[in-house]
Amino acid sequence: MGCEILTVAQCYAADAFAAEHGILSIDLMETAGRGAAEAIAARWTPCRVSVLCGPGNNGGDGFVVARHLAEKGWRVGVALCGDRAKLQGDAAAMSAKWTGETVPLSPQALEGADLVVDALFGAGLARPLEGAAWQTVLVLNETRLPVAAIDVPSGLSGDAGRPLGGTSTRAALTVTFFRKKPAHVLMPGRLLCGETVVVPIGIPDAALDEIKPVLFENRPEAWRAGFPRPAPLGHKYGRGHVLVVSGPAHATGAARLAARGALRAGAGLVSVASPPDAVAINAGHLTAIMVKPFQAAAGLGALLADTRFNACVIGPGLGVGEATKALVAEALRTKCVLDADALTSHRDNPAGLFNLLGPDAVLTPHEGEFERVFPGLLKLAESRIEAAREAAVIAGCTVLLKGPDTAIAAPDGRVAVCTNAPAWLATAGAGDVLAGIIAGLLAQGMPSFDAAAAGAWLHGEAARAFGLGLIAEDLPEQLPALLSRFCED
Repeated sequence: MGCEILTVAQCYAADAFAAEHGILSIDLMETAGRGAAEAIAARWTPCRVSVLCGPGNNGGDGFVVARHLAEKGWRVGVALCGDRAKLQGDAAAMSAKWTGETVPLSPQALEGADLVVDALFGAGLARPLEGAAWQTVLVLNETRLPVAAIDVPSGLSGDAGRPLGGTSTRAALTVTFFRKKPAHVLMPGRLLCGETVVVPIGIPDAALDEIKPVLFENRPEAWRAGFPRPAPLGHKYGRGHVLVVSGPAHATGAARLAARGALRAGAGLVSVASPPDAVAINAGHLTAIMVKPFQAAAGLGALLADTRFNACVIGPGLGVGEATKALVAEALRTKCVLDADALTSHRDNPAGLFNLLGPDAVLTPHEGEFERVFPGLLKLAESRIEAAREAAVIAGCTVLLKGPDTAIAAPDGRVAVCTNAPAWLATAGAGDVLAGIIAGLLAQGMPSFDAAAAGAWLHGEAARAFGLGLIAEDLPEQLPALLSRFCED
């Protein structure tokens, strides 16, 4: 299944494309319900299941699920939100094929159930749950009953990934169709969905050529073709030279973490540009990574006049203020990853930073730094996806908004959302390593958006490989085995 993510409107467009090409909507519903029933049967043994059906097509899917589970020998009851006589279209047709028990939706419909199938409302819901649906979902969430949701947990916004009005079901399994939606990858939606399974239902992949999605789950198939691999006749100078700008003597560790990340990511050479008071400290901790003394912005500019430095990391541990702003202006002579203090130093005049940026730059803010440089954007945007996308347009470069659902956006509208980062990746210094990994890939010739996406994926996989107890120093050391497997594949 491809890594494209479709908005709710794009999913409707995919359905319309199928209809235009002779595929009946009722056949799509039958295939969807059968696929959902098979996914449920693969994860639970036959038991008493209550299928909660809504008044629209999501409810129609639920009637199909009920019928197929009953045919497999499950004890199935259906609870319907609304009047069965008022169902329309495909939902009415599928309701007519269900001959088992049907009761009005209420919390009492949960009694005696071992499993609940939530087919109340899909991703297109535009208002909070109310009435019997709201009451039933509240009671359901208080129980320990496992839930299998159809499309998305009811009450969850398909595009924003947040519960409408603060209430939605919590699923152990969510079965969706054709492609994932933003709610399946954004937090808290991803947690509320549990395991998400995508079932093909007969919509041709050619629909994507017409829809032209620009939102993706960040997986290697999106950028693997351009991932740098050592060439048999290559040499270290052909794999780029990253310069990481160090902070003063009391704040050098962040730069060394970034430098280690860049070197492990495959850069041929990495140097740490060190102010005079930090040269001895950095030199005492580094071996394969070189130390280049510099003093103030003019000194950094003199270093970067050597065009063999083709990527730079600036910001970690640098300090906030005018001196850092001057250093940033010099660092942007080359492809550059800007993190931490390089961003915060521009909080009083973000436009001044944006005027310096070009398409080869990558900004890697966490939410606090993002707010300083793009004030109010996170609150105003429908989701982190839209916030990152708008920020990339404003800045004119790649923006990586860090978090448990890291979003990487390009000025042309593309966004990749990370889903592979474990909770234990939230540790001091991890972001510095990420900045270094991205710079290492930039130095090897990856375009900025692809380098940021690949770097974020590798960062998450490295954390997963190490496991609990991870500290930032562990991340670069996971990359050799990870890259070896990746390149062999």
